[in-house]
Amino acid sequence: MSTRIAFLKGHGTENDFVIVPDPENALDLPPAAAAALCDRRAGIGGDGLLHVVRSAAHPEAKEMAAEAEWFMDYRNGDGSVAEMCGNGVRVFARYLQRAGHATEGDLAVATRGGVKTVHLAKNGDVTVGMGRALLPEGDVEVSVGERSWPARNVNMGNPHAVAFVADLDHAGDLYLAPPFRPATAYPDGVNVEFVVDRGPRHVAMRVHERGSGETRSCGTGACAVAVATARRDGADPAVTGTPVTYTVDVPGGTLVITEHPDGEIEMTGPAVIVAEGEFDAEWLEGVLV
Repeated sequence: MSTRIAFLKGHGTENDFVIVPDPENALDLPPAAAAALCDRRAGIGGDGLLHVVRSAAHPEAKEMAAEAEWFMDYRNGDGSVAEMCGNGVRVFARYLQRAGHATEGDLAVATRGGVKTVHLAKNGDVTVGMGRALLPEGDVEVSVGERSWPARNVNMGNPHAVAFVADLDHAGDLYLAPPFRPATAYPDGVNVEFVVDRGPRHVAMRVHERGSGETRSCGTGACAVAVATARRDGADPAVTGTPVTYTVDVPGGTLVITEHPDGEIEMTGPAVIVAEGEFDAEWLEGVLV
């Protein structure tokens, strides 16, 4: 008999993930395996893979085990490793709650971007402490076709280029990564957000996620957009001493982002588990041949 491996499927504002519980880190999931599982036609389908591992069992997370029992070993849809995924953390926490590893209230989750604090609310929303944004110096420009825009360089544990545009359609189809200049600004590639205003402290965005293409939502991207918009609007909580909150519409829903005077950023939004099942280990082994 072939080995059956459990999986779940979940999404946060339609940023969707294949979830593979593997507490003892017993599964071999190289990039090709992650890409195969995320394939929407030949696999299960998702923007990324959430590999659920106890921190103590993973070499990249052992040092965080005292702070967080669980490590989110996150992979992009193409199988590449990512430092952080904000929507993914919310869905990861929702899985831990469903599996009985967490309850309503606060939870610590280890990621490659550090330990993140998560709050599971009674109303179903999940709030994630996303850390502080870094704003590297230097001019950046992104382009789509004949159009080009200046972009704000924001790092949320992963790199972002935030461009304000007149119309979200100007972003094009976002199948391919928008070119950027200078090349030295993002040696490992970048997530690119295109942003329009919707009202006071209310914006909408589309995003090309590095390694995944256009996605329905990007949590770290929404945080980067909120910070870039606040600075454009002349709002800096570190200067005013007052938190600033932006509503960020994404194609898959709405996220609420708050930046506090100490620089800490919180993101609140939904997280849903939609299905669970099993896949055949022999199928996955066949893909890797």
